[in-house]
Amino acid sequence: MTSPEIQRADPASADAEHCLAAYVEELNRLFPEGFAPGPLTQAECDALRPPRGAFLIARADGALFGCVALRPLDADTGEVKRLWVAPSWRRAGLASRLMAAVETEARALGRRRLRLDTSRHLAEAVAFYHRLGWAPVARYNDNPHAHHFFEKVLA
Repeated sequence: MTSPEIQRADPASADAEHCLAAYVEELNRLFPEGFAPGPLTQAECDALRPPRGAFLIARADGALFGCVALRPLDADTGEVKRLWVAPSWRRAGLASRLMAAVETEARALGRRRLRLDTSRHLAEAVAFYHRLGWAPVARYNDNPHAHHFFEKVLA
């Protein structure tokens, strides 16, 4: 199989909806309290489009294998959201490639710092962010599913 290509997508597109549905389905199984954020609102979609943010997908041979989103928190800070990689591409470097791509997008949009949150139910994600050089920070939002908060200063 061809290695997935990472490209921008509209957050309201069928491709984005497919990836987000897979993301939500997986988290709903993993979180004891469930996970059902509902579809993106128009305002959320607008925040994930340039020049404010970005939505990236990973595609190979016509199939979708991952996504990641970037939204603004303030003029200097973006927030990484909804990182998902299909099970068939895990441990193959695709998540690292998606994170590198979202950092590139953030720099192009003038962001100097990124933040993200994750759940205690996602121990592999916590370890992954540490490996990528993300530093733990204090809670910065009111996400009820989040227990770990990270920041990365972009060079």
